[in-house]
Amino acid sequence: MSGRTRLTLASWGATLMAAGALLPLVKPATWIFTAAFVLALVSGVGALTRRVPLARPLTLLAQALTALLALTLCFAREQAFLWLVPGPQAVTHAVELFQAGAEDVGRYAIPAPDTEGIRLMLVGGVVAIGLLVDALAVTFRKAAPAGLPLLALYSVAAGLSGGGAGWLWFLLAASGYLLLLLAEGRDRLSQWGRIFGGAQRSGRPGSTVAGGGPAFAPARTGRRIGIAAMGLALVVPLALPGFSGGLFGGNGETGAGAGKGGTISAVNPLVSLQNNLRQPEDREVLRYRTNARDTGNLYLRLVALDQFDGTSWKSSVRPIEDVPKQLPWPDGLSQSVRITEVTSNFVASEAYEQKWLPMPYPAGRVDIDGRWRYEPAGRMLVGDDKQTTKGARYQVSSLDVQPTAGQLAGAGPAPEKLRREYTKVPTTLPDDVKATALRITKGARNDYERAVKLQDWFARDGGFRYDVDVVSGTGVQAISRFLKDKEGFCVHFSFSMAAMARSLGIPARVAVGFMPGTTQTDGSVSVGIRDAHAWPEVYFEGAGWTRFEPTPSRGSTPSYTRETTPSGSATGPAQPQQSASAQPSAAPTASESCTPQMRRLGDCGPDAAVAGASSDGSGPDVTTVLLLTLAALLLLALPFLPLLWRTRVRAGRLGSAGARGPEETAARTLAVWQEINDTAWDHGVEPDDSLTPRKSAERIVRLGELRGESAEAVHRVAGAVEEVLYAPRPRPVPGLAEEAGRVRAGFHAGADRRTRLRALLAPRSAVRVRWAASSRWTSTTGRWSERRAALTTRLRRTPREAS
Repeated sequence: MSGRTRLTLASWGATLMAAGALLPLVKPATWIFTAAFVLALVSGVGALTRRVPLARPLTLLAQALTALLALTLCFAREQAFLWLVPGPQAVTHAVELFQAGAEDVGRYAIPAPDTEGIRLMLVGGVVAIGLLVDALAVTFRKAAPAGLPLLALYSVAAGLSGGGAGWLWFLLAASGYLLLLLAEGRDRLSQWGRIFGGAQRSGRPGSTVAGGGPAFAPARTGRRIGIAAMGLALVVPLALPGFSGGLFGGNGETGAGAGKGGTISAVNPLVSLQNNLRQPEDREVLRYRTNARDTGNLYLRLVALDQFDGTSWKSSVRPIEDVPKQLPWPDGLSQSVRITEVTSNFVASEAYEQKWLPMPYPAGRVDIDGRWRYEPAGRMLVGDDKQTTKGARYQVSSLDVQPTAGQLAGAGPAPEKLRREYTKVPTTLPDDVKATALRITKGARNDYERAVKLQDWFARDGGFRYDVDVVSGTGVQAISRFLKDKEGFCVHFSFSMAAMARSLGIPARVAVGFMPGTTQTDGSVSVGIRDAHAWPEVYFEGAGWTRFEPTPSRGSTPSYTRETTPSGSATGPAQPQQSASAQPSAAPTASESCTPQMRRLGDCGPDAAVAGASSDGSGPDVTTVLLLTLAALLLLALPFLPLLWRTRVRAGRLGSAGARGPEETAARTLAVWQEINDTAWDHGVEPDDSLTPRKSAERIVRLGELRGESAEAVHRVAGAVEEVLYAPRPRPVPGLAEEAGRVRAGFHAGADRRTRLRALLAPRSAVRVRWAASSRWTSTTGRWSERRAALTTRLRRTPREAS
């Protein structure tokens, strides 16, 4: 096995071994076989092009083209031309898949399902890293820098797993890199011969130089150093203090000694909700003051999940806009329902970073500094351009909606558009879910009574148990399992009730955020990480989206769902009055909700860090698709540029017909002779301009091993050239283009497949393009130098003439 082949296999194996750290992130992990196959194609093409040999840039282009075609075949073959060539539809499909994958990464907890979008991201990422490793280690013979992309691949896996990729995956990735270094070292040493093999050692037969021991001494030393380095890398961290974090989006559990330092980061609330509820230490997320007399219903909402695809609940991709000074009136809320306006001032922790802004629902006005955007359907605020809640101070005026049981029971039908959207259930929803919902709500006279029966069954009558240690799940099978096992936490209760309500034709969605928190002695309210919660919202015409609480021992049951609805006065004045209790310890400064410098996104979806993609739901715009298509076409055309140039030049030399006059005859004859010389050059016979046409013809025939008509054609054209060069009145020779075709056919018939392929795709005569460009550049710079010198001379003479 040659050294380059060994390096190619080592690069392929090292990439896959580093990619092993990604396996625990997605189940099932069958994507690794697709990545291995595509990467094998890319590595194989690289090995073939290096044997031709092609120039290094052409090798990289050929590998990139192979990767593009293979990925198109795997993920967009139905939208591509002939299943391979990506067109506008294939590019659009790939962009949509990538957006869906980015959204899925933000939404699913580890291990995530093997969705098509996630598979594209994993396979495409591994292939890109593998191409870079192959280019560095094999094409450019720099194996050591190839460790950087391998490290990046492992670091991504470790980061997504919260730093828990495991020592086994680190050992596997490090072993792959070590094998790559050893393969390169063995290849370099083999070029020097066995002189470096080391002297014979007593008692160790077979280690002599002449005997060709089992390995070179430097190779053995390299392996020992590598194994020792990996051992140190595994052992030393055990003696160092570890740091863990995570608060509503961190990387999981923290030890008791973690303290209050670190960063509390979040992208999607559902990803780490279960881990947050398991935290051994309840840390503060934010603190607020409010003029509400009863904070039991003051749930702080982050995001509404209104789309259930059978795998999980997630937010629909909707347009977002600038935050208005006064938010629109809530959909479906009637003036006849009792409403109290509440004002609350919030101060978020410096360690809490969340793209969604926690607010009471429904908010009517939000005063906050920074770059925030508004999503009208869910009445949510999302940070733009890396804007988060870290240390945010803001004021929210919200509505405390207090419908009565009678108002909800007598609610009219929801608008047809809203009902269609919020009653969708996947076709894979098990039959027992709807059957259970029908059994529980038997005898109910309206949607309100059905919703109350569902809530009471989960929270009180169904024998359910609250347990945060239950294996999480959000798909249809998780709901069916939850209804059977009857144990879970808020995610299971809220998702199951919303799905069952939808199966009965009741519009429902899931809200994620925080419970009201705990009132402190100074009158403020502290919201901790353990207050993270999820609850269902059901739509009633006249009251709008209404909160329900099916989770036992968590939150507060809304008064309008109790058997006896207590009566009493409003919890606050219609117009809130500023008082000491309504002022935070450090009140936020009122400002415009959106600065003039805010980057405008137009009709785009939520931030990529939150929902996975910025889109208005209609896919990428036309300009993006056209640009990506043009880039793909250019990428496809680059390897064929030498072929296109050679074809154009050949057509120009042989295409002129009907020459008139001696000058045109001479030009045409010399052009045909040039074409024959370039054809010979493309097939390995380099030109020699020092020879006469007759000697050149003999050399071309001899080195090119031409026989018969092709050899005679070379001599005939050479004779025509001599006549053009030396005869006083050269006569036109007919059929010169046909003669050049016979010569080309002769070379083609006598060459092997490799030579023919090289002459077609990477003709050696294409170097004339570089020569022409260099000559033109030299001529241009020479003219500019002459003009500059002339101008300088003129400027120097002018003062003398003036004197």
